[in-house]
Amino acid sequence: MKKFIIIIVVIIIIISLGLLYSRFIATKGLKVKEYKIINNKIIDEYHGLKIVHISDIHYGSTVSETELINIVDKINETNPDIVVLTGDLLDERLEYNKEIIVRELSRINSKIGKFAISGNHDIPIEEFNDIINKSGFKNLNDTYELIYMDSNKPIIISGISSNYQDNSNIGVKTEKFDTYIANLKADDIRPIYSILLIHEPDFIDNLDLSKYDLILAGHSHGGQIRLPIIGKIYTPKGSLKYYDEYYKINNTDLYISSGLGTSKYKFRLFNRPSINFYRITNK
Repeated sequence: MKKFIIIIVVIIIIISLGLLYSRFIATKGLKVKEYKIINNKIIDEYHGLKIVHISDIHYGSTVSETELINIVDKINETNPDIVVLTGDLLDERLEYNKEIIVRELSRINSKIGKFAISGNHDIPIEEFNDIINKSGFKNLNDTYELIYMDSNKPIIISGISSNYQDNSNIGVKTEKFDTYIANLKADDIRPIYSILLIHEPDFIDNLDLSKYDLILAGHSHGGQIRLPIIGKIYTPKGSLKYYDEYYKINNTDLYISSGLGTSKYKFRLFNRPSINFYRITNK
C-alpha cells in the first residue's frame, strides 16, 4: 500500500510539474525558425528577399505588452523586406489594449511593406481593420498588392479573410486576384512570383494552387501541445489536414506558422512561440 501511495504521489507531482512548465515556461521565450525557399522564377533583383511571418498572437492570452515588445524587437533584428501577419492578432474572448497594439505594430520596420489578413478570432472585424490600418499594415483581406524591389517586374501578394465559419464562398474571395491575372495582356509585365496569405490552411484545397508559388498560413499553432515522436495532439477545424510547418504540394510551397500566443487553453509543450523567417532565392 505504501508503494502504491508513493507511486500515485510521484505521478501527481510529475503531472503538476508538467502543467506548470507548459503554462508558465513553454509559453514564453521566442524562437525564430529560418527557411530558405528556392525557386527559379526569382530573378536576381529579388534574390535574397527576406520575409518575416507572424501569426496567432491572440493578444491578451500569453502575449501581452512585454511579449509584444519583444516580438517586434526580434522582427526588426532580422531587417525584413516584407512582414506578413496571417490572422488572429486579437481574440474576441480576451480584453486587449488597442493603443499598445497599434504602438508596437507601428514599430515594425520593413523595406517594402507590411501585410495582414484576419483570422477567425479577429472579431469584431472593424476593430481588427482599424488596428491594422493605424499600424501601417496593408489589409489584404480578399484582395492583392503588387510589390517591387529594384525591378519593374513585380511579385504579387494576395490574401483571403478567415473561412472558419463558411468556406463555400472562397472562390468569391479570390475574385479580385483572379480577375487581375485573367485580364493581363500579352505585353503586360506579369508578376514573376505569387504569394498567398490564408489563415486556415485546409481551405487551400478549395483553390487552384497552380496560381500560387508560396502560401503562408496560421491557425494550427503547430498543434500547440506536441509530444516527441507522436507530434501534435490536437488542431482545430481548418487545420486538420495541414498543420505541420511545411508541405510541398505539386509546385507550391505551404508554410504554417506555429504562432505566438495560445488559443482556448494557455498551454504549450515542445512548441515554443515562434516567428518564421524566409529567404527567397533562385539557387
